Amino acid sequence: MSTKGGHPNRRKTSKAGPQKGSGGQKKGLAGKGRTLKAADRPWHKEYTGDDKPQKTQRKQSAERAKAASEGRTTNIGKARPRTQTRRRDDEPELILGRNPVLEALRAKVPATALYVAFGTELDDRVAESVRLAGNRDLPIKELARRDLDRRTNNALHQGIGLQIEPYEYAEFDDLLEISKTSGTAPLLVALDGVTDPRNLGAIIRSTAAFGGHGLIIPSKRAASVTAVAWRTSAGAAARLPVAKVVNLTRTIQACQQAGFMTVALDGGGDVDVFDLPVATDPLLIVVGDEGKGVSRLVAETCDHRAGIPISGEVESLNASVAASIALAEVQRQRR
Repeated sequence: MSTKGGHPNRRKTSKAGPQKGSGGQKKGLAGKGRTLKAADRPWHKEYTGDDKPQKTQRKQSAERAKAASEGRTTNIGKARPRTQTRRRDDEPELILGRNPVLEALRAKVPATALYVAFGTELDDRVAESVRLAGNRDLPIKELARRDLDRRTNNALHQGIGLQIEPYEYAEFDDLLEISKTSGTAPLLVALDGVTDPRNLGAIIRSTAAFGGHGLIIPSKRAASVTAVAWRTSAGAAARLPVAKVVNLTRTIQACQQAGFMTVALDGGGDVDVFDLPVATDPLLIVVGDEGKGVSRLVAETCDHRAGIPISGEVESLNASVAASIALAEVQRQRR
């Protein structure tokens, strides 16, 4: 038997032969660069750069010594216990991302700590955030990225997060007292069903800008003063008191008993907002949701329903825009 062409018992196959490959070398992922040394990280106590936060290690040592002399303890330089990731309304909130964190620090949003993950790229936004936090004596905590992932429920944080304090709401009776003793005609704003915190923040800003004395929001089915509302208010949330109430209809009635005229912004209102007859009186303006407007019971409770004339091609105005128009008109008439 001829053996030409190979072994007679070898099974023939159509499998392709060896091809030119990489020589056993695998293509790896590109690295993110070296980890910054302690002296190169502005939030580290050994940092030596020109933009080092004002609170130095010497200052911390002095505070520890003072605390020891007074017989008390201090948490400077000590790790704090981990907090739960689930947040209640009265628990701290985390602002995440380089731009949001920087905007919040510039707006002086009340905060308790700045978190920076190991290996975070040190760009201008991170450097300025660290400097602003240091100048406010905020603790700057460096932690592993996986720990920051856990704290934020794996949200996109870009390696940085700012923990803000829970907002401290005012009492409704305090709002009445503040408005009556302000020296100007009392002006309050109430929100009915506004659930977007950006709308809430914008209305806080407009209320403060046009001479309002306070804002009233329901405790349920409504936006609260969160980090988003803080940023949108551009710092006005620190100046304008906001009260949470359980029943908005009863609160409107309480304002009426206190001598306020009450006006609900309603597209089908019985009066034009530019002809509002009670603009110079003690006034409560009620703003509803952009889509649903004020509820039927709230509209029936108010003394007037005022509409804003708009083009027939536009169905409704954004809640914050409607509030701004009404507040600007009230201020114009009061002048």
